Order: sequence, then C-alpha cells, then structure tokens
Amino acid sequence: MGKLMRVLRGRAFLVAVDIRKNSPTLGNWFGLEASDQDRKQLWAPPGFARGFCVLSDYAEIQYMCTGIYNPKGESGIRWNDNTIGIDWPTNNPILSEKDMKAQSLSDWLNTIQSNHFQYQVEDNL
Repeated sequence: MGKLMRVLRGRAFLVAVDIRKNSPTLGNWFGLEASDQDRKQLWAPPGFARGFCVLSDYAEIQYMCTGIYNPKGESGIRWNDNTIGIDWPTNNPILSEKDMKAQSLSDWLNTIQSNHFQYQVEDNL
C-alpha cells in the first residue's frame, strides 16, 4: 500500500526505499527532513518500504494510507543495510524491538512475502 507521511509535531527524517523485485531502481532510496513548521510530506508508493528517524525530543508522524493496515503483512528491513546505504542523520539510533530484529534487503527479497512486490512496466507510466 502507498503511504503519504508527514510530521504533525517535532522534526523527523522520512525515507522511502524501492523494494519491488525486478525494478531498475530496486534498493534506491529518497529521504527528506520534515517538521511541523515546514509541512513537507513524503509519498511512498506501493512497493516502497518506509521509515523515519525522529530528530527532535518528540515527534508525531502521520500516515495517510491507500489501504487498510494488515499486521500479518508487516515486515521490516534493517535500517542500516549497506546495500541500500541510507544516509541517516544519526549513527546510533534508539531502535524499536522490531527494528532491531529486521532483516537485510537481500534476505527479505528471498522471502515468499516479497513476491507480492513486483515491478511492472505500467508502474513506470
């Protein structure tokens, strides 16, 4: 599902990563710093992983989704995966338990779940 992300309070670095199999941009990422002051938003289309790093003492991040949340379909990719190479604004983040256990992009691409994220030529129209 696609997600539009914005920061309601505080400041955060928002990221989207292409995880579509066979995509010419597989593993490429885009990130931006957003805050409640600048009101920037980041669109992560279907087939893109999303993440964020809070840059203030407190942040509230809102997602507008194109589908209904399904916890059975939830997964995670390691925040510091070298094959992706996200330039995070920190080297020592405080991670959730889920993020601490996240797998590499390579490992995730070998799961059955990843087959639901295929690049299709019409995605590029």
